[in-house]
Amino acid sequence: MAQRIIVITGASGGLAQVIVKQLPKEDSLILLGRNKERLEHCYQHIDNKECLELDITNPVAIEKMVAQIYQRYGRIDVLINNAGYGAFKGFEEFSAQEIADMFQVNTLASIHFACLIGQKMAEQGQGHLINIVSMAGLIASAKSSIYSATKFALIGFSNALRLELADKGVYVTTVNPGPIATKFFDQADPSGHYLESVGKFTLQPNQVAKRLVSIIGKNKRELNLPFSLAVTHQFYTLFPKLSDYLARKVFNYK
Repeated sequence: MAQRIIVITGASGGLAQVIVKQLPKEDSLILLGRNKERLEHCYQHIDNKECLELDITNPVAIEKMVAQIYQRYGRIDVLINNAGYGAFKGFEEFSAQEIADMFQVNTLASIHFACLIGQKMAEQGQGHLINIVSMAGLIASAKSSIYSATKFALIGFSNALRLELADKGVYVTTVNPGPIATKFFDQADPSGHYLESVGKFTLQPNQVAKRLVSIIGKNKRELNLPFSLAVTHQFYTLFPKLSDYLARKVFNYK
């Protein structure tokens, strides 16, 4: 296998660490995160990598980082947009700043990366943009209003971008997992009530990582996990009113 240059955002997260373990050793990895020391610690046993510190809430910093990577490596073959966080509480509990912050990290940063790198990939005639989104971007549930909004927006962007890049040799894939057993919910749901309501759909990180790695370089539109939620999404699309009723019963909590 030829060496691929792969950029991963949010690389200090639990899912990203498992993805890296699943990737071939020949790949050259550029791992981006808020804390370089933490990245170096997480990936101390990975040889073919570069850890770079980046504040993805700063658009100028993103532009400089992308320019720096292209100057050093000449190309990017795969972008895995993994950065993101959640908060599961009533809509009335969010401040305007909290809403803006979540959109910046979950949506706008990923869009900015995809636009900058997607344009370069189109020029080189090949590449794969992978946005790790969420089933919350396909199926809304109570107490996830802002989080779901950030994810619906990123899926909408990805679907449009796929059409624009279709004849450029560049693939765009959304990976939409249900809840994953990582430290994500330590911050997103400190009470544990939300996770309890969706616990039956919880995935292990290696399940998601294995499937994601298997579709790199393939023209796959989306990857929805687990299968039960993928089926639920189809039902949600066909029977929206009934789905709302069932969602209140299954996913809601007080």
